Amino acid sequence: MARTLKIDFVSDVVCPWCVIGLHGLEQALARTSDEIETALHFQPFELNPDMAPEGENMVEHITGKYGSSPEQFAANREMIRERAATLGFTMAMSDESRMYNTFDAHRLLHWAGLEGKQQALKHALFETYFTHGRSTSDHEVLVAAAEKAGLDGAAARDVLASDRSADDVRQAEHLWRTRGINGVPAVIIDERYLVSGAQSPEAYEQVLRQIAAQPA
Repeated sequence: MARTLKIDFVSDVVCPWCVIGLHGLEQALARTSDEIETALHFQPFELNPDMAPEGENMVEHITGKYGSSPEQFAANREMIRERAATLGFTMAMSDESRMYNTFDAHRLLHWAGLEGKQQALKHALFETYFTHGRSTSDHEVLVAAAEKAGLDGAAARDVLASDRSADDVRQAEHLWRTRGINGVPAVIIDERYLVSGAQSPEAYEQVLRQIAAQPA
């Protein structure tokens, strides 16, 4: 009989390591699907909650926030691009890429969870931002991502035009901060085990099998 594990994936849609972490986790879940059933939930985390809707140049933002040089950022960006490519994802970040506010994207993800389309929307948002370089704060861009994920566009537009799910997102963000999550991606399994950072499929698989082998 398969063991069922609850997995909370805490992340932001403008976090490149979250893309790598999610794809690695999903590959591990596919490898263990004969032994482990999972309930995957996406939890909100904002890297830049005070970011203006129009965003900021990514190079200027990263170098200013972390004190790295443009050359260091470019090298890191290339390393991330290569690692994502091995997992089948296309990163198209450049010196012209921008960071955006993601609060409305998280509101839409919360609603998508109620509609049973959260994982599909997460992937659509990652592709929207990292592959196509579009704004995660532009409502029409978010509606297009929702439609790609199989959600009703008019309903998505109504969510974004209101304040629906705003309190839910803020409460969830507060909850995970109080539980010590201050960096993403963070994978919490059965509300007991934390896996921090973007791990390889092999690393996630090992952790999943170890936890599943323990008494429920």
